[in-house]
Amino acid sequence: METHKENCIFCKIIENKAPSEKIYEDDYVTCIKDIKPASTHHYLILPNKHIRNAKELRVEDSELYAKMISTMDLILEKQGLDPEATRTGFHWPPFNTVDHLHLHVISPIENMSFINKLLFTHSSYWFVSVRIYNI
Repeated sequence: METHKENCIFCKIIENKAPSEKIYEDDYVTCIKDIKPASTHHYLILPNKHIRNAKELRVEDSELYAKMISTMDLILEKQGLDPEATRTGFHWPPFNTVDHLHLHVISPIENMSFINKLLFTHSSYWFVSVRIYNI
């Protein structure tokens, strides 16, 4: 799997070749503010390695996936967000807007519009919980 793709906006953000508001980064993941937030807080956790989408996660990505989840927990704590009032998950292909895996962290749920609550509904054809994987 490629480390970065030249035409991927998230790869460009990770490499500081495109603008974003980063709130966390390390050797494995980068967390940015979503440019079209669905609630007061809306963050995207991006693996620094280019993976197209949640369907393409493999057993060999288990450490990276675990890092994404631990970063989610860190962001919740760092931003003072209530996990019970936070929606997290991945868009499920073909319902991706960007072909680079990204974990949504959206809070509080009660500030989401009706449409956004539908778009980010767990266990739907287009959005899945972070807990679907046991890799």
